[in-house]
Amino acid sequence: MSKDAILGAIRRGLRRGPLPPDQAAMLTGRLERHPRHLIPARSRLPRPAQVALFVRNAEKEFATVERVPDLAAVPAALADYLAAQNLPTRLVMAPHPELRAIPWQDRPLLQIEARRAEATDLVGVQHGFAGIAETGTLMLPSDPARPTTLNLLPDTAVVVLRASRILGAYEEGWDLLRAEGGGAMPRAVMLVTGPSRSADIEQTLELGAHGPRRLHILLVEDDPAALGPVAEG
Repeated sequence: MSKDAILGAIRRGLRRGPLPPDQAAMLTGRLERHPRHLIPARSRLPRPAQVALFVRNAEKEFATVERVPDLAAVPAALADYLAAQNLPTRLVMAPHPELRAIPWQDRPLLQIEARRAEATDLVGVQHGFAGIAETGTLMLPSDPARPTTLNLLPDTAVVVLRASRILGAYEEGWDLLRAEGGGAMPRAVMLVTGPSRSADIEQTLELGAHGPRRLHILLVEDDPAALGPVAEG
């Protein structure tokens, strides 16, 4: 069913016709302007402090973060993480060109399949679109090179994120998404803050309630401006 058909069915259910021209113009203008909400001052920081804020907030929400100097260092860092967690070396990876270009052959024990995740996959590697410093959140849009199943099905989720893609506030993430998508939005955008968790049962925190129980971020230090001294106001 098309979007117009769905909206038409909703209008009929609410016994409403098309919007009057003035209301339609108002809504169209709002969608085109992308008005800003309040942006927390805690995200308005110099680059080193902004990246540090992202790391601190992500770790506060039970994610783990390892900073690596470049993409070539990712295979060794991933192999060490899997060994430390006693996890298998077989993993599924997003078929993103940047991930495919990593020299995985440096760690031949890693068994990598570039595809969508399945329910039997224990470890998945996703390509991070952006990180939001104000809450330590990963922005993960869906597209063929970033299958959404990788965000949900593997028990352990690993995300490769460039430091240059860490932004202060959510609005900047949406701006980047619109700019790189030519104004079009993806089918879905997942905002992931830490591993899946729930305290619904007797207020006891359980990790992995609705998705991965581990979230490990490999943060690639590709932004020289983010490597200076951290000085938060």
